[in-house]
Order: sequence, then structure tokens, then C-alpha cells
Amino acid sequence: MERQTMASIDLPRADRSIEHFTLPAPAKLVTAGPGEALPRIALSAAHVVADPFADIAPIRDIAIDFEATQRFRDHLWDLGLGVAEAMDTAQRGMGLDWPAAQTLIRNTVEAARSRPGAVVFSGVGTDHIDPQSATIDSVIAAYLEQLTYVQKLGGRVIMMASRALAKAARSPQDYARVYGRVLADAEEPVILHWLGDMFDPALAGYWGAGSVEAAMDACLGMIADNAAKIDGIKISLLDKELEIAMRRRLPEGVLMYTGDDFNYAELIAGDAQGFSHALLGIFAPIAPIASAALLSLKKDGPERFREILDPTVALSRELFRAPTQYYKTGVVMLAYLSGHQEHFTMLGAQQGARSLLHMTRVFRLAAELGLFADPERAASRMRHILALHGVG
Repeated sequence: MERQTMASIDLPRADRSIEHFTLPAPAKLVTAGPGEALPRIALSAAHVVADPFADIAPIRDIAIDFEATQRFRDHLWDLGLGVAEAMDTAQRGMGLDWPAAQTLIRNTVEAARSRPGAVVFSGVGTDHIDPQSATIDSVIAAYLEQLTYVQKLGGRVIMMASRALAKAARSPQDYARVYGRVLADAEEPVILHWLGDMFDPALAGYWGAGSVEAAMDACLGMIADNAAKIDGIKISLLDKELEIAMRRRLPEGVLMYTGDDFNYAELIAGDAQGFSHALLGIFAPIAPIASAALLSLKKDGPERFREILDPTVALSRELFRAPTQYYKTGVVMLAYLSGHQEHFTMLGAQQGARSLLHMTRVFRLAAELGLFADPERAASRMRHILALHGVG
């Protein structure tokens, strides 16, 4: 599709030279509408918008602009996508604590009630207790406290991986005991979340086994014992073969949600033996393209779906490159450049967690996708970021 040029900018290269880059015009996309039925469940893990005017110590203290944060969730719902609330994309455990998460979850669940077809699942974890002193019993109590809070709001639940459990557990049986007890109190089937240590090093060795294959066996055994309480499982291991292997072993009726920000297009499209649904951080910054791709999967089939979504994988791989836990910096930068918020400020001052060259690559890749609805605004805001790093 031919595009007219709209804006240009000088970008730094790795060799410290400067390149003149011309942004394409925005992509012309036909997207899904609010609440529209799509062939895959698609949950976007949405970020939070910090309040840059709060007089706090930003590395230590929390200040959220809840109004701007909710506007971004409205944007996702407008495109037919669901919201995965208070997850790692929202800096859960990396700036967002449980008291702030409670407000965030309440706001989003309440807002969804007034929007027909709006879907929201909220993260339930143990982040309000100290992992260093945790016991199996205290982990169970912590999970149940958060589960009760979300269920009293009428919300659906994502049972997040627990740093405290990873610290306290001594065997797969400890994991089975915790999950079995918490799931017993679930009023509706929940989504489990197996987050790899590339996203959170404190979760190394999850499920209490010595290898990923043994961990998968332990996890699948727990799922089989509690299948009636489980909607599905999201795995974020960045290994498509592991996800496919696990997907094929899930009990009937238990869904696979891909959390693989490197291989999601292939995994969602699926194969003759099945497919994955989506619970992805990347679906927030590429929401219009994700929505258009899913609509095309419904109307035109997997080939057109892949044509639309495959080009986004290069951007996702850059955003989620090691150290992966800092992917949120690029996500929030893109929200700023795209006009979804008026600043590039993050909880914990994590706008400084990535290099200028990384941010430049993210900008270029997003621009090449036609992701910026207003290229002039995106270029102007990127110049501000460059100027703060001495490029001007």
C-alpha cells in the first residue's frame, strides 16, 4: 500500500553518527469494534500512567494518574480487545504495589460495567507480603486476600506467579498445595500465569522442579487436579515449542493463552492441532494492528492474519529484548509518542531503564509499521526524548 511521507527526524546510530529518517504515513486499518466477537480471546496487559506533577521521590513513591490510565483501557476496549489488569506490564512488583493495584482494579472493573462487551481479568498475587519471610501458609493467605478483593468487585481473576511462593516452596507438592487451596475458593474459572525468569529473575525454578520439562509436568498435574476451576494458563517462556507442547497436553476445556512476545503471531494462528489465545503485553502498544489482524482472521483466514500481524514481531522482539523485565519502558514511550498520554514518566522513574539506542530502534520500528496516527506529533515528541540525551 502506497503511503505519503508525513514527517522526518534525525536519529542517532550505534556508531554515533546521525541518520535522517522519514516517517511513513499511518497504516490504514480496519479494526474490530467494542465488544465485537473475535476468533481468539485477546487480552492486552495494559500499563499505568504515572502522575508527573506529584511531589514525591519517584524512585520510591507511587503516584498514578488514574484518569489517564483509564483512558488507555477505554482505547483497548474500543478496539475490541480485553484488558488484563494490574499485571507485570502495569509494573506490578516493579513500582506498582498492592494498595495502588486495588484502586486500579476497582476502577477498571467498575468502568467495564458501563461498556457492553468489555472484558477485564485482574491479577491476583502475593506481592503485599515479604518473600524472604514467607511460608506456605502465609502465601495461601496472601493469595486468598487478593482473590477475595477481586471477587467481591465481581471481577474475573488471573492467578499470578508468586515470588513469595518461589522462595518458600521446597517441592512441586508445595505448589500443588497452594494452587489447590486457592483455586478451591475461586468463584469462576481463573487464568493461571507462568511467568519465566527472563521476565522476573525471582521466579526462577517455579513449580519446584529442576528443569523446564519437569516444571511443565508438575504444572500440568496441578491443572488436571483442578481443571474445573481453571479457564486457561498463560505461559511467558519465550519458547514456542514449549508452549505448543504444553498446549497439546492441556485437559479438555482448559485454554492456552500465549504470553510469548517473540512468537505470538504463529502461536495465535495455530496449526492443525490447535491454537493459543492471547494475553500479551505487546498487544497494548500495537492494539490497532492486533485488532485489525484478529478481525481479518475472522473474515479472511489465517494467511491474511499473518500478513497483518507478522510485521509487528520485530518491534516486539526489540521491546522485550534482554533484560526483558524492562520492556515496559518502550511500551510507555510508545503510548507517549502515540498521544495516549502527555508525558514519558513512569513509576519508579523507569523511563531511564533503557538506552537511547534501544528507544531509537523502538521508535523506528513503530514508525515503519505506520503505528503513529499522527507522525508529526510522534516525531516532535521523539525529538524531546533525544534532546534530553544530548541529541539535538
